[in-house]
Amino acid sequence: MTAQRLANLIAPFAVGALALAAWEAVVRLNGIPPYILPAPSLVAATLVSDRAVLFPSLLVTLQITVMALAAAVAGGVLLAVLFAQSRWIERSFYPYAVVLQVTPIVAISPLILIYVENPHLALLICAWIVAFFPILSNTTLGLGSADHNLVDLFRLYGATRWQALCYLRLPGAMPYFLGGLRIAGGLSLIGAVVAEFAAGTAGTGSGLAYRILESGYRLNIPRMFAALVLISAAGIAIYLVLSLVQHLALRRWHESALRREG
Repeated sequence: MTAQRLANLIAPFAVGALALAAWEAVVRLNGIPPYILPAPSLVAATLVSDRAVLFPSLLVTLQITVMALAAAVAGGVLLAVLFAQSRWIERSFYPYAVVLQVTPIVAISPLILIYVENPHLALLICAWIVAFFPILSNTTLGLGSADHNLVDLFRLYGATRWQALCYLRLPGAMPYFLGGLRIAGGLSLIGAVVAEFAAGTAGTGSGLAYRILESGYRLNIPRMFAALVLISAAGIAIYLVLSLVQHLALRRWHESALRREG
């Protein structure tokens, strides 16, 4: 590993450490009470002391996020393939996908929670709506971006639509799909958290969003910050995992990965 790469890895951690140190100093020097602004050390201690409450809630939120992302991938890719096979289907259904994307999930989540009796299914639907469009739009763009010279070559050799899809369009759309997947990963977490805020469900199946609401009502601000830290950590972990998937899938053949390695 070169010195430049090592410096690039250390720099974000150094900036974060300096920010936390400044936060800790401001709280301690000014005597700010914990119910106004807890110090980072208190937030870390709360993560440990309240782990029996926070970590089960984290698992609930992650479960909804992963299930919503999986459903978005399945539905988005399938619909994008249909769009690639028929321009009529794309023109008929794509506008409704845009409607789902531009409608704020905060506005429609209460309606979903009213009409869907199972609260966890309602949360899953809300998170799926947010994560669905990036998969659909990016994959549709990728399937439609195949080199027209290669498309003509496939036609010249008598390839069927299925063969052109499997051997030309799908491989060419892989970078677009993976880019949309990274975006959808974070959005599925956002959708799950927003839906939990709207639902306000309590009990053993509560996610981190409810823990934030509960902590706010009780003025337990350290626990609120601890829940926010877990949500942020979950989002970062999802992004890193999907970035790794993208790198492993593209590193041997796509220009974007080859340039980074070079």
